[in-house]
Amino acid sequence: MSKKLLALVLALAMLIAMGATASASYYSDLLPAVRTMPGDFTGKTIILHTNDVHGAIDGYAYMPALRDKFKAMGASDVILVDAGDFSRGTTYVNVNKGAAATELMSLAGYDIVALGNHDFDYGYAQLMENLGGEKSFFPICADVTLDETGELILPASHTFFSGSDENVLKIAFVGLTTPETATKVHPGLIQDITFAAFDELYKSAQAAVDAVRQDNDLVIGVFHMGVDVESAVNGYRSVDVLDKVTGLDFVIDGHSHTVMTGAEDGKPVQSTGTQFAYIGVVVIDDATKTVEDNFLLSTDGLAKDETVAARAQEIMDEIDAVYNNTFATSEVQLNGEKAPGNRTEETNLGDLVCDAMVWKVVKEGGVEQVEPNHVVGITNGGGIRATVEPGDITMKDINTVLPFGNTVAVIYVTGEEMLEALEASTFCTPDPIGGFPQTSGIVWTLDTTVEFDQGEVYTLNGKETSYFAPASIQRVRIEFVNGEPFDPAATYAVVTNNFCAAGGDTYNVFNRAYSEGAGFDTGVPMDEAVVEYISSELEGTIKADMYGAPRGTLSIVAAEAAEEEVAPAA
Repeated sequence: MSKKLLALVLALAMLIAMGATASASYYSDLLPAVRTMPGDFTGKTIILHTNDVHGAIDGYAYMPALRDKFKAMGASDVILVDAGDFSRGTTYVNVNKGAAATELMSLAGYDIVALGNHDFDYGYAQLMENLGGEKSFFPICADVTLDETGELILPASHTFFSGSDENVLKIAFVGLTTPETATKVHPGLIQDITFAAFDELYKSAQAAVDAVRQDNDLVIGVFHMGVDVESAVNGYRSVDVLDKVTGLDFVIDGHSHTVMTGAEDGKPVQSTGTQFAYIGVVVIDDATKTVEDNFLLSTDGLAKDETVAARAQEIMDEIDAVYNNTFATSEVQLNGEKAPGNRTEETNLGDLVCDAMVWKVVKEGGVEQVEPNHVVGITNGGGIRATVEPGDITMKDINTVLPFGNTVAVIYVTGEEMLEALEASTFCTPDPIGGFPQTSGIVWTLDTTVEFDQGEVYTLNGKETSYFAPASIQRVRIEFVNGEPFDPAATYAVVTNNFCAAGGDTYNVFNRAYSEGAGFDTGVPMDEAVVEYISSELEGTIKADMYGAPRGTLSIVAAEAAEEEVAPAA
């Protein structure tokens, strides 16, 4: 095998191991770009960047230590940047609503912070509180406005002066947050703000760039946009913004958890994956005022700043003392992956979560207006965030699987409305989508060989969302509900979460019913329902005969299978 081919094989293996979600066309020489540092950065300004930290707070200690190392190697300045999604992910940030992340980012000396969709998970007011006070960093966002005034919630950009007396360098950073946030966050928590969507996104970005382009040497985008196929439908990827917006010299990206040092057609985009797998490095030459190099550094073996590490450990110890108590065991691994996983197919963990929600609602009562066999469970696969390994299970494990604090809710919909929800929430399957339905009590089929029939854009609270209603039901078919034939005219009680009930992700049809009073919120957190189900109904053991594999209630027709069915006999 040639060295070039070997490098390609190793690169692909690395991507698979990391669960990267973008297509291979977005990767540019991954292995050569993940490297050790040369020894001299005299006359260079360095940008160190992270994205999608998702609660891996012990990693923040890498940043000041790495900054000091670059300065010791001659760098004229080192700027620390984060591209969002720092507020949600592990119990270390979930239980304090993201406050631990912003505290540690400030302690580490971050300079620029953009906002991710999950940074709004606890609501706009909580996010602003977390960003307030005396912080080391400047938060920026060019595409989110207050409904009352039309003003941006944060400055669109911030300019840094770097370089030396002989070569003063002015770098403007422009922040963008994905418009998908409008449906990826509980709508009730962000009802007073608007995320620029469709062409308005590009207009907002272009206006922000134009405002700083003339007076600065470089304009760097700090985007939480990603390169997921799901985001391509509406042109919400970082590469789409680069196609539409002029004047950007480089983009630091987040959202899709992609590991990349360059995108298709040579677009200057870099992203570090998630949870400090890598730290991004952008090298700017002070004399020529150009981006000279960009690469990724593995965090394996990197030194940590003692002060930041100590504070992170203190936070983790306090939370572990409460959440690290074992309450059950599992005989099997429960699949918490994105793809292949909860955003692409039925999983055993999705089965367990939905079963637990239905069990809790039926046990407590309140759904007597429908027959018992008309109660089903549906939850969005994007809300399932971690794998549960065989062995002991702690409260921390379940909270990490279900970190959003969502509560169990019930809505009453017709069979036709349930079909619409399944169709809309699988519009791009087999490509991953956060709304992908994990279910209980439903036997259904998804034909991915049939094109989604895109209808009108969904609206929520009078605003356009990122998703579309199906003009017709073409890809989804429900055969049975709790063992009985499906009836599109019948009324079903769908046990879901309050996020989906409010129209989150692709579940706009649920909001239509819920907003009209056809349902209720139990107030029971999803993680608590799952813990109680495992402890009580499963008697503390998740057994292989029940959840060793997906139960097979979803059948997916894929392109290869369809070709085999129609292939002529040999």
